[in-house]
Amino acid sequence: MRDYEEVTAFLGEWGRFQRLVFFLLSASIVPNGFNGLSIVFLAGTPEHHCAVPRGANLSGEWRNASIPLELRGGREAPSRCRRYRLAALANFSALGLRPGLDVELESLEQEPCLDGWEYSRDIYRSTIVTQWNLVCDNDWKGPLSTSLFFVGVLLGSFVSGQLSDKFGRKNVLFATLAMQTGFSFVQVFSTSWEMFSVFFVLVGMGQISNYVAAFVLGTEILGKSIRVLFCTLGVCIFYAFGYMLLPLFAYFIRDWRMLLLALTLPGLLCIPLWWVIPESPRWLISQGRFQEAEDIIRKAAKTNGVTAPDVIFDPSELQDMNSQKQQTYTILDLMRTRNILTITIMSVVIWMIISVGYFGLSLDTPNLHGDVYLNCFLSAVIEVPAYVISWLLLRNLPRRYSMAAALFLGGCVLLFIQLVPSHLRTLSILLVMLGKFGITSAFSIVYVYTAELYPTVVRNMGVGASSMASRLGSILSPYFVYLGAYDRFLPYILMGSLTVLSGILTLFLPESYGMPLPDTIEQMLLVKGLEYRPASSSTRDSKEEEENPEIFKSTAF
Repeated sequence: MRDYEEVTAFLGEWGRFQRLVFFLLSASIVPNGFNGLSIVFLAGTPEHHCAVPRGANLSGEWRNASIPLELRGGREAPSRCRRYRLAALANFSALGLRPGLDVELESLEQEPCLDGWEYSRDIYRSTIVTQWNLVCDNDWKGPLSTSLFFVGVLLGSFVSGQLSDKFGRKNVLFATLAMQTGFSFVQVFSTSWEMFSVFFVLVGMGQISNYVAAFVLGTEILGKSIRVLFCTLGVCIFYAFGYMLLPLFAYFIRDWRMLLLALTLPGLLCIPLWWVIPESPRWLISQGRFQEAEDIIRKAAKTNGVTAPDVIFDPSELQDMNSQKQQTYTILDLMRTRNILTITIMSVVIWMIISVGYFGLSLDTPNLHGDVYLNCFLSAVIEVPAYVISWLLLRNLPRRYSMAAALFLGGCVLLFIQLVPSHLRTLSILLVMLGKFGITSAFSIVYVYTAELYPTVVRNMGVGASSMASRLGSILSPYFVYLGAYDRFLPYILMGSLTVLSGILTLFLPESYGMPLPDTIEQMLLVKGLEYRPASSSTRDSKEEEENPEIFKSTAF
C-alpha cells in the first residue's frame, strides 16, 4: 500500500488523530495483561494436609500426630497426601497409648486423604484448587487448566487473521473483546473444573484474537515512524501495565470467583471505544469501500486540524493496484530452499524456547520465596525496562548480537540460581527477575528480527509459523513449573539450558540490521556456516544463478 502512504501523507505522522488511535488501541490491550496470567492466583495451591473428621475418636495428641512428616525443601513438613490409618489411631487412643512414646509412628500404616483436605488460608481464601481439590492424585489438573488456556490462544491465532481479513479489523476487535469478557463472566459461575477449563479455552481464543486485531489495526492506521513505536512499546508496555494490576487485584480479593469477576468487569470499559476507534481505511480499500475509507481520512484531517484535498482516493487507480495479479505462495515455500528451511527450523526452535522461558517464569512466581503478590508485581514491572531496552537495541545495534546477549543473560542467571545458598533468598529472586528481563527483551526483539529475515512474499507465513511454535511453547510451560514439585531447581536448570541453547542458535542466523528487506526467497540473507554448493564449470544450480551476488557479500559472518 505504498500509494496509500503517499495519498494520506497530508495527515502528518503524530497528530491528535494518531495519538488517539495509539493510546486507545494500546489501552484495549490492558485487560489481556491481567487475564492472560490470572491463573497464577486463580489456581494458587495453598499449604494443605489430609483432613481428620471431627467424628474420629481421637485424643488431642493423636489428632495432632495423625499426619506423617516428610522431607520437603530440606525441612520436615506435614505430608500433603497421606495420613496414618485412622482406625489404628482410634484404637491406640482408646487404649490410652501416647504417640511417639508408647507407639512408634514410623511403623504405622498410612492411607490417602479419604476425607478430603484442610487448606491454609494464610495466602488464599479460595482458589480453583481448594474448590475442586486439585491436589495429590489430581494435581495435574492445575497445569492442564493453564495449558488449555494456551490451547485456546493457539486456536485463536489460527482464525483471528482470517476473521479480520473477512469481517474487518474493528469488528473482530470488539467481537473478540466481548467474547473474552463474556466467557470470563460465565467462568465465575463454573460448577466443576471441567466447565471452568472449557470456558478458559474460549477466553484464550478471544484474548489472542483481540490482541492481533488491535495490533493489525494500529499498524495499518498509524504512519511508518509511529508504527514501530506502537508495535514495540505501545502494545507491550500497556500489556505489562495490565500484568502489574493483576497482583494488586489479587492482593485485595482473595476469593477466586470474586477475583475473576473483578478482572472481567474492566472489559466493559472498552464498549465506548466502539464510537472512537475507526475501521482500517486500508482494509476498506481492499474491500472496494472507497467512500467509507475517504470519510475516515476526512474526519482524521478535521481532528488533526489540516485541510484534506478535494479528491483523496482515486477509485480506479486503487482498484488497479488491488487487482494486480500476484504469485500465490503456500506454507511449503518455507521449505523451498535449504536456506529458508534452515531459517524456519531455527526460528521455530528459538520462538518455542523463548515462550517456554517467558511463561514458565511468569507462572512460577507463586513458588518463589517471599510474598507471592510482591513477586508477581516485580515480574510485571521488570518487563517495562526490558521492552525499553529492546526498543533501543533494535534502533541502534545488530539484531543477532542483541538477541543472543539477551538470551545468554536470561539463561545463565537461571542456571546460576541453583548455586545460591538457601539463606540468600533475595538474591535468588533477583536472579529470577534478571532472567525474566533477558527473556522478555529477547521476546520483543525476535518479532522484528524474524520479520526482517523472511522475504515479503512469505513474511506473514514465516512469522505465523514461528508464532505458532511460540504457542506450543506456552502450552508446555506449565509443566516446566510442575517439575518444581519434584526438584525445586529443575525448572530453572531446564529453562536456563534451553535459553542458552537458543542464544547459540541465534548466532548462526544472518544479520538483518541495516540491510534492505528481502522481497523474494532468492534475496534472503544466508545462514552462517551453512555449506553452499560451490560454483563450477556449468554445474551451478539454476536457482543459485538467480540469487543476487551482493547478498552473499553483505552477509555478516
